[in-house]
Formats: sequence, structure tokens, C-alpha cells
Amino acid sequence: MSIFNAVLAASDRLRGVAHVTPVMTSATLNSWLGAKIFFKCENFQHIGAFKFRGAYNAISQLSDEERARGVLTFSSGNHAQAVAKVCQMLGVRAVIVMPDNAPATKRAATEGYGAQVVEYDPNVTVREDLAAELAAAHGYTLIPPYDHAHVIAGQGTAALELHRQIPDLDALLVPCGGGGLLSGSAIATKGVVPGCQVIGIEPALADDATRSFRSRELQSVHNPPTIADGTRTPSLGKLTFPLVLDYVDDMQTVSEESIMEAVRFFFYRMKIVVEPSGALGLAALLERSVEPRGRMGVILSGGNIDARTMGLILGKDVGVAG
Repeated sequence: MSIFNAVLAASDRLRGVAHVTPVMTSATLNSWLGAKIFFKCENFQHIGAFKFRGAYNAISQLSDEERARGVLTFSSGNHAQAVAKVCQMLGVRAVIVMPDNAPATKRAATEGYGAQVVEYDPNVTVREDLAAELAAAHGYTLIPPYDHAHVIAGQGTAALELHRQIPDLDALLVPCGGGGLLSGSAIATKGVVPGCQVIGIEPALADDATRSFRSRELQSVHNPPTIADGTRTPSLGKLTFPLVLDYVDDMQTVSEESIMEAVRFFFYRMKIVVEPSGALGLAALLERSVEPRGRMGVILSGGNIDARTMGLILGKDVGVAG
């Protein structure tokens, strides 16, 4: 099966299970930017993030024997919630390796879906190493957050769905952490709209993917202090790195200030809650690291943000964009 066909198969698998999330626009923003911006609102997906798509596509394909061993993953929050939710739906035990600085709302939701959380200090422990130890000791089936073929295909269905809703986009802006959403979205985009430019966006404080893209050598970052917690991954993966090189047209970074400005715009102007990681595309447009032009899609990857972080962002004594 080709990579694009895997995305199509994932779309069929998710039909009637995942939400068909809405596309929203802002006439005010379009006027400011001189372009038509279409926001794919994965903050309205199950568990409040696109991660449900990849988790369901991967776990639903496990054998009975693999499910019986239980599923293990490592995540700062959204993939954790997604795996926990899908395992709850399918009657599978879930064990989640989660950093002790993960947003409180994400941990609470993960445990609320019935998952067991194994906490670690990201300044001391490498989460992949801890997960490997647990998998070896207990026989768990590992479903990593981004470096997994079925996860990547599932994440790509968000972009596929957007192109079906809004045809003929000139560009698509996608947040980038470990590259699962970005590579899957790029594969889907090039399969249906080959001329659409795909641009990955990450925080300047967590710019490993951008450096990797430009140098064509895998770069890493350790526990970056960005407010966009979903992008605190150490590097692109063994699968996602070559896919990003093959299918993505460009990578750009954004400042912490622009990320927070974008979150405020969504809250005050569009009346929706978008977490910092999900606001990266708009941040790039607001600070012009990506020049607004034509018809542009922007994937809002999630809306899971705790009260403390939102209070910090909204409490800044600055104006909303425009």
C-alpha cells in the first residue's frame, strides 16, 4: 500500500468514529492579512486534539494478542489522552509515560479515561528509554506519539478532510513537534492538491525540525522551554524525518510572543480556545514568518490548555492582533 493510500484507508477506518471537525474563518483577519485563511479546528476533535485520529488508526489495527498485552505510550498530554480514550473505547489497558510538568488538565483527562500514568522528570529521564524499559518488563504494545506508520496515516486524515471541505488551497500551515501531523498532512496534501505548499511551523525555542529540514541532518533539542508544550519533542523521528524532507516544502519558526498573540486572537476575536501548540500557524502569519497569500489552510491541532497557562497568556498587558 502506498503512503497516500494508507491515509485514504485511515480515513475510511475513522469514518463515523472521529469527528468531522469544522473549518472556521475570520473576516477581520482576512482583511488584516489580505488573504483568505481557513482554520481546520481539530480543537473540536475527540479529546480536544488531532491525536485521536492517529491513536485510533493504530490501536484499532492491533491483533487480539497485542491488545491483550496492554498499550503503552509516552506523551506530554494530547497523545496520552488520545491513547487513553481509544483504549477505553476498545477495552484495552493503557499505560502512559508522562512528564511531571505536563499540563494538569491533560493529565487529569488521561487518568479520567482510565489510563495508568507513570510520571518522570524530563530533566533527568529520557521518556523513550523509560518506555522501552516498561515495555520490556511487562510486554506492553508500544504506540509512540508520532514515529509510527499507522499514527502518521491517521494524523494525515485531518488535512485530507480539510482539502475535501475547502478545495484549491494555495498553502497549508501545520504545527510541528515530532512531525507526525506534519508528515501525514503533507502526504495527504500532495496526494490531492500537489501544487499546495505545505509549511511546517514550530517555536523558535524548539527549532530542531527546522534545523533538520534546512541542514538535511537530524537535529535535536533537550526539553525546550516553549509555552507550546506539544512541541517539546526532542527531534523528528526515524520515519517522520525523511517524510518531512520528501513532502514538506518549507519550515518556519515563531516567537513565544507571537504564539501567545495568536492564542489571544482565537479567544477574543473568534471565541474559541486553542492551545499554544495549535496556534503556531496563525502565529506565523501574524509575525509574517510566512507571508499571507491567496487561500491558506491552517491546522489548529488542539485546544487543551490549563487555567494557569491561559491566565498567563490572557493576563499579558498587550493588545490583540490588529
